[in-house]
Amino acid sequence: MITARAARGPATSFVLTRSPDVIAAHLEDAAHFPGGHADVFARPASEQDVAALLTSSSVVLPIGAQSSLTGGATPHGGVIISSERFTAIEPVDENHVRVGAGVPLLVLQEALAHAHRWYPPVPTFTGACVGGVIATNAAGAATFKYGATRQWVDGLTLVMACGCVLDLIRGDAITDRSTGWTLACAHGTRHIAPASYDMPAVAKCSAGYFAAASMDLIDLFIGSEGTLGVITAAVLRTRPAPPAFAMALITMTSEAAALALTSDLRDASQQTWQSGDARGIDVSAIEHMDRRCIDIVCEDGADRRNAVTLPADSQVVLFVHLELRRGSSATTLFGEVARALGAGAIDTPIARLCRLLDRHGVLERTELAMPGDTQRLNQFLALREAAPTGVNRRVGDAKRNVDPRIEKTAADMIVPFGRLAEMMHIYREGSRRRGLDFAIWGHISDGNLHPNVLPRSYADIAAGKEAILTFGREAARLGGCPLAEHGVGRNPVKQQLLLDMYGAAGIADMRAIKRVLDPDGRLAPGVLFP
Repeated sequence: MITARAARGPATSFVLTRSPDVIAAHLEDAAHFPGGHADVFARPASEQDVAALLTSSSVVLPIGAQSSLTGGATPHGGVIISSERFTAIEPVDENHVRVGAGVPLLVLQEALAHAHRWYPPVPTFTGACVGGVIATNAAGAATFKYGATRQWVDGLTLVMACGCVLDLIRGDAITDRSTGWTLACAHGTRHIAPASYDMPAVAKCSAGYFAAASMDLIDLFIGSEGTLGVITAAVLRTRPAPPAFAMALITMTSEAAALALTSDLRDASQQTWQSGDARGIDVSAIEHMDRRCIDIVCEDGADRRNAVTLPADSQVVLFVHLELRRGSSATTLFGEVARALGAGAIDTPIARLCRLLDRHGVLERTELAMPGDTQRLNQFLALREAAPTGVNRRVGDAKRNVDPRIEKTAADMIVPFGRLAEMMHIYREGSRRRGLDFAIWGHISDGNLHPNVLPRSYADIAAGKEAILTFGREAARLGGCPLAEHGVGRNPVKQQLLLDMYGAAGIADMRAIKRVLDPDGRLAPGVLFP
């Protein structure tokens, strides 16, 4: 039996506004999903505030930074509940911190740094808020080493639709499918049955309600996209102060060569983690840009702005995130590089990396941003971000100048790394057959890439959506997940992919769970389910 408690805190502290200007500033997320509207914008500061809003409203949408890429943080009526006043950060013990749902990840990292700690599994956008990344089980570049958000959440406090509060601690409410959970609160007792479907065994999966043969109740809410409760705080696991970070920018002359190098870097890093070898290569992430992305960043001048030379024969750029022992100095590491292939070869992580790159014939096509060289590291990161920025700008230009119906059309899919070459062929052939202009970038170390349509007409959007549905079914066939790290939200293509993944019976299981916890359907209606 899990027992919910009454909400705590003052019940008169929340701020409500019906100002059209204030509401207008919160009517779309980063996906610019159309149709956003709301009656009220609320800024609660306590559990009691949230409970009062939930029990007095017919439609509510909890939001954080609204950095969603699915329309999941775009309101469709009712009350917008902002988490911006839930900003407490409190240490729990040596390895855990309790964090308010409205704390941006960048602020969390800065606070942890003062205690010589850090939180590893951050997505690319560090302005995202803690509640939002938990609600979507967000993942990012370093999932290869650190996993997604789920593995780092050891506690949750959330307000249910009835206004009662659940305090969940990992390990306290584990069940199997035949048993489920019994939940008691001031409004009665209810039974929650876990979903019957199996989720794909990949590093990233943000595809509806979590399900497993044996599962913890806390995992039901992680990735539920605000449809089962409003998160107010979380207990996150942290690690000791981060290592020294370096980055290698490598230009590759073919996609096959990029995949082969990535495979060897993955293998070497996994061996390092298993053996604990202090001299081993330790890569936390490898990012990828294809030839179309290279064209875009060069057309936009991002290579020149960031003082990066991309040879004309480059087909792929890899950004390799390296972790080194703390205290590693640029001077020492440059010396290691200079000696790595000489008669006096040494055995260090950088030396091993150089030898591996040399075996692949790309050492001379590699530039290293060493620990402490913040300017160069930021230039590499800016170049990488210039690809999605350039694509999004072109989509926006087409929407304004060609057809107002044009919208961002992109995929977020993961396959086991050993099947990534097949998936890349599917992406390329599928776009070629439909006459589409596609740019592909993403987290190659996870097998998680993002094909994006560069639309020249509205017909390209229709063809692109058809292609993404096909890609999603192929990703699932290869043992992957067509909904890797961004969630489902209100996006109709993603909602169809969710149905394709689990079938009508699986969606019925998810709807049954929602009916138990939100019988009036007031929490984020239209998110996950049409």
